[in-house]
Amino acid sequence: RDIAEKSGLSLADLRQDFDDKYEILACLGRLIDTRVLQSVSDSTRDENNNITERDRLFEILMDRFDKLNDYRDGIIAILESFKYDPKQALMSLPHLFKSMAWMLEAAHIETTGIKGAAKIAGLTGVYLKILMVWKDDTSPDLSKTMSSLDKALERIEKTALTLGF
Repeated sequence: RDIAEKSGLSLADLRQDFDDKYEILACLGRLIDTRVLQSVSDSTRDENNNITERDRLFEILMDRFDKLNDYRDGIIAILESFKYDPKQALMSLPHLFKSMAWMLEAAHIETTGIKGAAKIAGLTGVYLKILMVWKDDTSPDLSKTMSSLDKALERIEKTALTLGF
C-alpha cells in the first residue's frame, strides 16, 4: 500500500503488474542491471585490451552505484526496511545473486561451475558491504564508495588467487 501511494498508483494498478513487494524489488534490480549492462563501455566489452578483470569489474560496479543514485531515496528506504523485515532481505538474495552474475559476465569473468558460484557469492558479499558505504556516501564523486570498492576487490582478488580461482 505504501509503495502504491508513494508511486501515485492505485493498489489495483500495482497489483496488475506485481505479485508482491519482492517482485517489485526484483524488477528494480533488473532495471538497474539493464541500465548498467547497456552502458558497459566498448573498452570493457573488448576482451583483447589490457584492462584487467578487476579493473573491468570495478568500472562496472562503480557505474552500478552511480545508477543507484537515481533511486537513492527509495533504495535507502528499502535497505532500512530490511532491519525490520529480515525475511525481505533473504527473499531478495536470489535476485541479487543473479545481478552479480550479470556484472561478472559483463566483466568477462566466468560464472559457471563451483568456481563460478563461489565468485558470485564472493562478489555478492562485497557488493552488500560496499552498498552500506554507498548509503552514507553523499559526495558527488562517490569517493568513499570508490575507495572501499577498490580495497574490497583487491582483497577478494588476493583470496581468489590463493584459492586457485
